[in-house]
Amino acid sequence: MLYILAEHPWFVAASAAYATALALYAAAWKSTRQVVGRLATAVMCAALAMNLALIAGRWIQADRPPFKSLFESLVFLSFTTGAVYLVMERLYRTRIFGVLAAVGSFGALAYAVTKWDAEIVKLPPALQSGWFVPHVVVYFVGYGAAFFATAVAVVQLAAGRWQWVRNLVSVRVGTVLSGQALDLEQITYDAVKFSFTLLTVGLLLGSVWAKSAWGDYWVWDPKENWSLVTWLVYGAYLHLRRVKGWRGERAAWLAIVGFGVVMFTYLGMELLPTAQQSAHVYTGQ
Repeated sequence: MLYILAEHPWFVAASAAYATALALYAAAWKSTRQVVGRLATAVMCAALAMNLALIAGRWIQADRPPFKSLFESLVFLSFTTGAVYLVMERLYRTRIFGVLAAVGSFGALAYAVTKWDAEIVKLPPALQSGWFVPHVVVYFVGYGAAFFATAVAVVQLAAGRWQWVRNLVSVRVGTVLSGQALDLEQITYDAVKFSFTLLTVGLLLGSVWAKSAWGDYWVWDPKENWSLVTWLVYGAYLHLRRVKGWRGERAAWLAIVGFGVVMFTYLGMELLPTAQQSAHVYTGQ
């Protein structure tokens, strides 16, 4: 821990900024003053800038894209989670999901501490490809969108149970800025659509990359298989909502299940017996 404090100030600064943003977003739930929410957004932007500086520093230090180790990927996930949230905050003009977004970004960095890798690992030949960066970036932005969809679905379920949550999603100064109550159902749907689109692009990029690296579009790698499962779950959500008219709690729960599959694909795959044969296993996992 002392090594991190001494040698990686951007990591510490970003973590502290995410924690501060979390506290300010929580305060904005109670406050009727928009200045609290604006300050929370400003601190969240600062946290993302520090997070980006951390990523850039690692890139320069490693002389390669910083996406190989689990630590590096968690740092990037922290960034994409916060970045997607800020876009959604601007789009839907609400800050009520800021607490959950800050928890996600801070939590990713907190977990990264346990996976710290001081030793820089070089990329294997298969990953030294022009497809590597776009494939990873598209997927991790999709993961950030999946997290946001889940955050909204959680708020939707909570609003069905507690009055104070229903008050948050009604028109309130400092949290809802548009002058209209939030349609949580629609926001979840929009976020899942966005995530599904990115996961689709990620799958296609990965297939083209696999063809150039291994001579086949699909090699039945465990990570590939679970990425397909994730895609199918979100595809089922979109189909059931659009064609079968799924709404309310069951749709919200399916969105949450989808994110659970995303997290298993990302973090839980190493539990599988065939995981160590995968080219997608992170170092330090």
